[in-house]
Amino acid sequence: MNLNPEAFVDIIPYLVTGLWYTLIITLVGVALGCVLGTIFGLMRLSKNGFIKAIASIYVEVLRGTPLLAQIFFFHFGIPNLLGFNLDALVSAIVVIAINSGAYIAEIVRGGVQSVDQGQIEAGRSLGLNSRQTMRYIIWPQALKIMIPPFGNQFIISLKDTSLLSSIAVAELMYQAQTYSSITFDAFEAYFMVCLFYLMITIPASLLLRYTERRLERS
Repeated sequence: MNLNPEAFVDIIPYLVTGLWYTLIITLVGVALGCVLGTIFGLMRLSKNGFIKAIASIYVEVLRGTPLLAQIFFFHFGIPNLLGFNLDALVSAIVVIAINSGAYIAEIVRGGVQSVDQGQIEAGRSLGLNSRQTMRYIIWPQALKIMIPPFGNQFIISLKDTSLLSSIAVAELMYQAQTYSSITFDAFEAYFMVCLFYLMITIPASLLLRYTERRLERS
């Protein structure tokens, strides 16, 4: 077994750079995904058939196709069709936003639908219109239900960023591949990249469990 102990330390600067890109892409992408998901999730609840159909197509297409295919489509396919080049980092954020938005849309739809419909009647009895009922009665209750799935989606999207190495985004996986190709220390490189992902996902999972327990008690 050819193990290079120094490689476990030498790769750290590469992975620190990759960690920065991974977090930026995840945070910005999921934040935009929350906006998209909220819009399309509420559209799926619309009584207007056309609006509901548009939202359903968005959700089903994005959830029904592999993320890797979406990455290539948005980074290579669309720019090639329209005749321009797209920065890899921009492509990465856009893909994570659009992909996570489709899943968040279902979280929003499920969260709103899980609120007792009697709450709507209660809002009307108080003289609130549909928008006010959603804002002051339905949405606060639904948001409480949606927080744990939001957290799960954040962790999923963070791990999904590893696929962005396919378009040379300098995130964690790409940095590990770069280091491995230079030094041929593949075991050390990929062991450390797994460790870096665990350094993010384990605390995030623990925080999510803590939040879930707090929500159950409240």
